[in-house]
Amino acid sequence: MSEPTAAFGTASRDADPGERAPAGTVTVANVSHGFGRGRDHLAVLDGVSLEVEGGGALALVGPSGCGKSTLLELVAGLAEPQRGEISVLGARSARERRELCVYMPQRDSLLPWRDALGNAALALECRGVGRREAQRRAAPLFGALGLAGFERAWPHQLSGGMRQRVAFVRTLLAGKPVLLLDEPFAALDALTRVRLQEWLRGVLTRERRTVVLVTHDVEEALFLADRVALLSPRPARVLRVFELGPRPPRRRDLFSEDRLRAVYAQALELLADASER
Repeated sequence: MSEPTAAFGTASRDADPGERAPAGTVTVANVSHGFGRGRDHLAVLDGVSLEVEGGGALALVGPSGCGKSTLLELVAGLAEPQRGEISVLGARSARERRELCVYMPQRDSLLPWRDALGNAALALECRGVGRREAQRRAAPLFGALGLAGFERAWPHQLSGGMRQRVAFVRTLLAGKPVLLLDEPFAALDALTRVRLQEWLRGVLTRERRTVVLVTHDVEEALFLADRVALLSPRPARVLRVFELGPRPPRRRDLFSEDRLRAVYAQALELLADASER
């Protein structure tokens, strides 16, 4: 995976010639949140407390509908929690958090009137880079993510997985210190998913971005994250946080260590037990 990592390194330096984005600490302190009022109130998060140090990666794993995406949106500054506090690099207001985080939702949200390269380059244009220069800087990442030759394709001409990869390029080029990724590889086939997981591991090691990742895949969480937080069914509470330590650089070697096999088994058991209550 050395070639894709190098390609990203070149693109990221072009995207931010001044300095590399600083790594940011994300803290979630006793956060509760819900929707509706009175009898219609739906509690989604219940006293969630989590932290990821600058340059680290935290994976959120839990059953569908438990509030993982809601928590990610709150960290991104799309709303304020009803109770508790969230801070990113010390910034506590939603407006300040939006300046420090880039959020990649489950839907790719590509603009239909822009081709693939134009959609990816939009992140740089929003930072004041001219359109032609922005596309020049974005282009190397297309080869890194297996999109070479599709730079001028329109969104409707791309498969779901390809659209998701274009959105991923756009996210990385935003130049923010904190990446919030909501199931970024869910739309990909198995082989492409593994390849991009390994590629992202290399990017995060080199670039020191801080990541909060939502996934249903425990293996993906163990491979990509330094810490894995298991969440209960709605309203989400933290069941356990695993501190993983060093992991193999290749996905296929993930379970070569007894330690990681044990964590995987414990995580599945905890999630199953919580779902049956």
